[in-house]
Amino acid sequence: MIDNKFLSDAREKLTGFSAMVNTREKELGDMKTRQEKDWNDIRLNQQIKVTEDFVNNYRELVKGFEDFIELLKICSEAELHDEYKRLEATFNDFYLSTLLTEKYDGCDAIINITAGAGGTEAQDWADIVLRMLLRYCEQMDFKTEIVDRLDGDGAGIKGASVSVSGVNVYGILKSESGVHRLVRISPFDSNSRRHTSFCAVEIVPVIEKTEMVIEDKDLKVDVYRASGAGGQHVNRTESAVRITHLPTGVVVTCQAGRSQIKNRETAMQNLISKLEFIHYENEQRKLKNLQPVQMKIEWGSQIRSYVMCPYTMVKDTRTGAETANVQKILDGELKMFTDAYLIWVNQGSPNMKKN
Repeated sequence: MIDNKFLSDAREKLTGFSAMVNTREKELGDMKTRQEKDWNDIRLNQQIKVTEDFVNNYRELVKGFEDFIELLKICSEAELHDEYKRLEATFNDFYLSTLLTEKYDGCDAIINITAGAGGTEAQDWADIVLRMLLRYCEQMDFKTEIVDRLDGDGAGIKGASVSVSGVNVYGILKSESGVHRLVRISPFDSNSRRHTSFCAVEIVPVIEKTEMVIEDKDLKVDVYRASGAGGQHVNRTESAVRITHLPTGVVVTCQAGRSQIKNRETAMQNLISKLEFIHYENEQRKLKNLQPVQMKIEWGSQIRSYVMCPYTMVKDTRTGAETANVQKILDGELKMFTDAYLIWVNQGSPNMKKN
């Protein structure tokens, strides 16, 4: 069934996007001029590719809708069903790409995962969430590196940090920032009782250009032996680094590299990005007359619930998006939630409560 209202609304939206596309084309010209001076700038080359794809996709969509309208005059709806579905999917993907316009949406990101209270049960849930996000990043062709991991007592993890790079990484992953709640029959309970577990996920953009200056007196640097597999060098030298920003209490760690110097550089970059982003978020909330958020890993603060007993359902408490296929989501099929979040934010976060 071809929806004529969708065709009309989509063409109207494409017309409205023309100014945005013209701006992107001007930016593309400026970037290509800068590229001639430094062909080895990986970030610039990536931005050029993304912008070119955006402009080309827009041109192809406009032409595609024009051609489809003409085909409707000479073909039956049944003959055009597959072409209509393809055009609809292409438009929806393009529309979502137009929503990635916030300040840090184009940045790489750091994923920080922390298990809630509950011992082994919560630590196992944190490990499941880590796997879920890594699988999603793999599906999106993002490059990932686990920079820190603290194994749990017996199973799972107490916490982990993952560096993610790619196209619009933060803009796509920011929907996962918050508390994730799991309800299931615990595999660690001999009486097979139902347990509720919590896990906090923090998504922080990697901010490469910043004017923030951090004085040495505000830092506490600890070095220690890395945990986990890695051979004699990793486990027998104090290569892992923990940096604490004393005024704010923000802590970052890194133990991925074999070199303490490299780990310190990575941890320092993560700290600067985190402090810069915290400052930016607080400023944005002040403009909206909202209080700074203090995330609590407990009941009532979750952004998404994963229920495996007595029924199966995953539901996002912000957007209302839900599905009964829990295993599919835990295997990394998160696109329905990340897309719904972008649309929800674009609509002004209608159900968001002021804290």
